[in-house]
Amino acid sequence: MRSLDIGATGMLAQQMNVDVISNNIANMTTTGFKRQRAAFQDLIYQNIDRPGSTSSDAGTTVPSGLQLGLGVRSGAVYRMHGQGAMRITENPLDMAITGEGFFQIQLPNGNTGYTRDGTFQINENGELVTTQGYLVDPGITIPADATDIDVNASGEVLVSQPGAVTPTNVGQLQLANFINPTGLESIGDNIYLESQASGAPTTGNPASEEFGTLRQGALEQSNVNVVEEITELITAQRAYEMNSKVISTSDEMLQSVSQLR
Repeated sequence: MRSLDIGATGMLAQQMNVDVISNNIANMTTTGFKRQRAAFQDLIYQNIDRPGSTSSDAGTTVPSGLQLGLGVRSGAVYRMHGQGAMRITENPLDMAITGEGFFQIQLPNGNTGYTRDGTFQINENGELVTTQGYLVDPGITIPADATDIDVNASGEVLVSQPGAVTPTNVGQLQLANFINPTGLESIGDNIYLESQASGAPTTGNPASEEFGTLRQGALEQSNVNVVEEITELITAQRAYEMNSKVISTSDEMLQSVSQLR
């Protein structure tokens, strides 16, 4: 019976759906996290009577035919890069992006990573780094005698020093953007990598064309909507139960056939 295999594909699909939803819920407080969604596709159809085939010598054709679907499969798990809410921290090294763009991070292997997580700190050399100690690119070095750090909306990093009347510009933060940010490869630690699907990055200063602005003393929260995720979870659970019911019903039908005398 086809229904046994069809029900099994439905259960497997909903199991993966629950996995994606649970990851969203687990990261509901992760800084800069972007929620994911599972997309599904129907499987190939068995053409018992193909639509449009000839049904008689007079040239009549079958209007709809007889096609039987064979179930469902996972098509993709895509990331939704909507803006997350802002959380004010008052920490001068915390930065949030309002709009498009990613911070650029220099990874230990020499590659460039991209993130929306602006939880930055200063290492022993005064360099601006992530919580893992990875350097922010372009590099920013804060003088040891700096008494105040100010980052404006366009990414200029200004520091106040003793005896100086005006703040000193110690660097310029830049953002990167992609034609298809959904195609970025996620490697964990809130970091993405460029892929062939994402396209090559374009870089520029914040507040310029195609790039968002920076907000100092704030962090972008996850864009996970808990109510929506719970609703999706309930829907996936019910779909899983209904597919399991299909298998149970098919089993009962086979049992009835096996008991015929």
